[in-house]
Amino acid sequence: MTNKNAKRTGMASSVVSYPDRGPWGNSKWRGNASGHLYRELFEQVKPKVFVDPMVGGGTSIEVAQEMGIEAYGLDLFEGFDAVSDDILTKVGKHADLIVSHAPYSGMIKYAAPGGMWGDKNDPADLSQCIDDADFHEKMQMVLLNQRRATRPGGYYGTLIGDWRRGGKYTCYMAEMLARMPSNELAAVIIKTQHNCVSDFKSYGAMKMPRIQHEYLCLWEKRSVSAVVLLSTIVKEGQQRVSGTWKNIVRLVLQALGGVAPLEKLYAAIAAAAPEQLKTNQHWRAKVRQTLQLHADIFQRKQEGVWAVA
Repeated sequence: MTNKNAKRTGMASSVVSYPDRGPWGNSKWRGNASGHLYRELFEQVKPKVFVDPMVGGGTSIEVAQEMGIEAYGLDLFEGFDAVSDDILTKVGKHADLIVSHAPYSGMIKYAAPGGMWGDKNDPADLSQCIDDADFHEKMQMVLLNQRRATRPGGYYGTLIGDWRRGGKYTCYMAEMLARMPSNELAAVIIKTQHNCVSDFKSYGAMKMPRIQHEYLCLWEKRSVSAVVLLSTIVKEGQQRVSGTWKNIVRLVLQALGGVAPLEKLYAAIAAAAPEQLKTNQHWRAKVRQTLQLHADIFQRKQEGVWAVA
């Protein structure tokens, strides 16, 4: 076993491999990443404040605390929904580094009958998304939520793998890169997977290699301005990515305190992407349509005033 106290110098390469997970966290919690990954990431980034919004078995927080880093672990298991609940409000301060490790597409069930949580069921569990499109949308919101809680110059990111089932290959990392501002992408680190359940299964002849990697995607928050962020997202992905309008309206509304009159909401969105909105004279109707179509996300408080549900 690797000595956890051995001297390290951070991540020297964009390809990393940790055959043992180390002594940190709950080893019975499926989906745990090796604590050595977090240790070397912390040594590379040197955060003073770290947040894990999907802490799971607690590996990342134990490593951070051992290194003297102020750390906050949030999780749906403890009642925190990284899609709907505001990280910055919960933590109470901006972080230098926020990294999530989300369950994806039901590969490992968590808050579902027979899952990691036993019989406790929570529909907000990302391992219960109805399809990949649902997961992609929700993870974009998670990353925007992480970004909002990151200080300017700090880093936010996620650890995610790929999945092949039924002849379909889904690259979750590619979708995340497409949905976030390209000018903030700082690194994509490829991590070799070890000790997976699939390692102990026998498969027939395979046309393509078995998936044995994950990606650690990191973005650097280059500006405190939500206007710059929204302008970039609208410019790069509004026409290309399904659900972007819903997330833009949601993010702006959250940034306005979770509730705002329509005119204030219009003004914030117009400030974010004035050039794009000039070409669509009906964009205000699009905002109203978005609010009205998604009753699970938006709630009308009174005439002309909307809130995050």
